[in-house]
Amino acid sequence: MTITAIPVVFLHGLWLHASSWQPWADRFAARGYAPVVPGWPGEPGTVAAARRDPLAVAGLGIDDVTGHYAAVIRGLPEAPVLVGHSFGGLFAQKLLGLGLGRAAVAIDPAPVKGVKPLPFAQLRSAFPVLGNPANRRRSVSLTPAQFRYGFGNAISRNESDELFGRWTIPSPGRPLFEAALANFTRTSPAAVETSNAARGPLLFISGQEDHTVPDVVTRAAYKLYGDSPAITDLKQFPGRGHSLVVDSGWRQVADYALEWLTRHPMEVGR
Repeated sequence: MTITAIPVVFLHGLWLHASSWQPWADRFAARGYAPVVPGWPGEPGTVAAARRDPLAVAGLGIDDVTGHYAAVIRGLPEAPVLVGHSFGGLFAQKLLGLGLGRAAVAIDPAPVKGVKPLPFAQLRSAFPVLGNPANRRRSVSLTPAQFRYGFGNAISRNESDELFGRWTIPSPGRPLFEAALANFTRTSPAAVETSNAARGPLLFISGQEDHTVPDVVTRAAYKLYGDSPAITDLKQFPGRGHSLVVDSGWRQVADYALEWLTRHPMEVGR
């Protein structure tokens, strides 16, 4: 009898390259999972190549990236666990709601349609993109100072600068505009299926010092699932910012997600 390892698909958000998930992939592999780390459609394979070609992802929106990940998932031998950070956390929710995963972990997820809080810190973090409407069609890069505010505010400046140099890439502005306008339109790419009672377990993880996706925003997303009988949990990490998946404390977050996955039955869905 052949036993197939459960796939786990890692979904990244804006400004971090897919390869930033490699330490997580190695840790999950050591626990018996089969990691898959796809980039966004057209994303070059290395940080250096992505920086040389910012136009490769310019104009991509939420539906483009979600559809790309859905195609990757449909090519897997089994329904995967989905682990997403920031906009990757939004994608994880969309894919889980569509039945394209057996469980999901949404870490500091970008706000979905229906999330109402809009803290000043979140606005300031998004301003490098939202401050210029032309960025909807462009790719945008952060400066070290912008990365420090949005990602690295809960770690030392030296560590923030090191992470900036190692992992950051240009990213499309369009997803931020789509999320920002989600509550002002009847339909939105940022909408997720929160009432799917047949979906697998969903864990929200929040860094309580996060500027890009403040804790109140993650808690508001968690509450949107309040009427669903499916398992939905929330874990808050005090003193952690948006860099919590790549900074020196990433193992604590990864190990909590692994432990949570062992505690919940995961029905196979496609």
